[in-house]
Amino acid sequence: MGINKESDIAANIQIGPTDQGMVRIYVSTDKTEIPMDFDPEEAIEIAEEIIAAAEMIKR
Repeated sequence: MGINKESDIAANIQIGPTDQGMVRIYVSTDKTEIPMDFDPEEAIEIAEEIIAAAEMIKR
């Protein structure tokens, strides 16, 4: 599946700090759970990429 392909899968996302000093992005569906941990610097890079993508769409 590519980034531009639509999907009927519904998912929930939670983002927050862990007790291990990481930032967790937690994605869950009816069938699976995906916890992804990032160090703070990586998390900031991801946040910047999300903001940049949103800014491109606003133009």
